[in-house]
Amino acid sequence: MSPIVIWAVALVVLLAIEGATAQLVTIWFAAGALAALIAAALHAPIWLQVVLFVVVSGITLVATRPLVKKIVKRKTQPLNADRCIGETAVVTEEIDNIRATGAVKVGGVVWTARSSGGEIIEKDKNVVIEKIEGVKLIVKEI
Repeated sequence: MSPIVIWAVALVVLLAIEGATAQLVTIWFAAGALAALIAAALHAPIWLQVVLFVVVSGITLVATRPLVKKIVKRKTQPLNADRCIGETAVVTEEIDNIRATGAVKVGGVVWTARSSGGEIIEKDKNVVIEKIEGVKLIVKEI
């Protein structure tokens, strides 16, 4: 099989993999395969084609990977619920982890609540929200 065919097939396969994935994983190797394909078309020796593939792939990877990671990096947005962590709330229903009861009101919204230490917290007490587990606030009496 001719080196031109081998590099062309490699290029097509690498681009197909790139097209099938959600992240950039083979684009650098596709650039290397393209360089090797051009070298093969110009009748360069096999060793030079392989060296070009490795060098061009490495250079494009090193040169563009940090930029690609910065662009592709997914930013997490805090939810509105996350903003209530550390806030003070008022117990609207006695919190008893054993009976699975309890509610607090924070920011005008009533949430199911559980105490972080397992203690019973009476109605109308002030609590601080320590964390959120699912749809329940985990609170501690002030």
